[in-house]
Amino acid sequence: NLMKRNSDFIVVIPARYGSKRFPGKPLKKILGIPMIIRTSLQCLKIVKNSQLVVATDDKKIKKCCEKYSINSILTSKKCKTGTDRVAEVAKKIKARNYINVQGDEPIFNPDDLSKMLKESKQNKNKILLGYTKIKNRINCNNKNIPKVVFDKNENLLYASRSPIPFTNSNKLSKSWRQVLVYSFPRLEILKFYKIKKKTFLEEKEDIEILRFLEIGSKVKLVKMTNISHPVDTIKDLHQVERFLNYKKKKLIW
Repeated sequence: NLMKRNSDFIVVIPARYGSKRFPGKPLKKILGIPMIIRTSLQCLKIVKNSQLVVATDDKKIKKCCEKYSINSILTSKKCKTGTDRVAEVAKKIKARNYINVQGDEPIFNPDDLSKMLKESKQNKNKILLGYTKIKNRINCNNKNIPKVVFDKNENLLYASRSPIPFTNSNKLSKSWRQVLVYSFPRLEILKFYKIKKKTFLEEKEDIEILRFLEIGSKVKLVKMTNISHPVDTIKDLHQVERFLNYKKKKLIW
């Protein structure tokens, strides 16, 4: 029984229906398959069905998951972030670590999940976050893409929607972005959930990982591949469709 689970990890995919930027986003079809299902199927290439659950605030999304035989759980409509949604799952289902894959990553690379699971096993008590290099100036300036900077041990120093690190020259600065897969130890995510208001920087940047830094927790970064494209807008959705069509023709991946 998923609800009584007590295991090393569980993969949780948060999916909110009423996104400000893109309402109804999890159910938007990408080449005929709802986005939340595509994300789940990418993860199910690595984990068993019993190790994955979609955490949603909406019965339509739950119904959609049932249709595809994917576990789902209803969480509160009051959750401030996807991480708060994962924390609600942590209160109901016991596991050592919660691997959070965002529901808007329909071409999420299963190899990245594999790597995160391995890192999570080796760093049981650390918060982990995926990152990858940004390859073009457009993405450096794209406010929908949270950028990260880190120390020599790959500990997160800061995350921002602004281009960081800032450069005065016209050259493309070396920069990195989040890949939206995390590993949260049970104690850390419950500590995060106790903070009932968004913290100052989290609110300003609209980046939830900052709440951990602001309450004094450390976040370690894990290098991921560049095969991911979070869907924040209709334009992103069309780009993902183009990628999948290209993949079909070339039979890549």
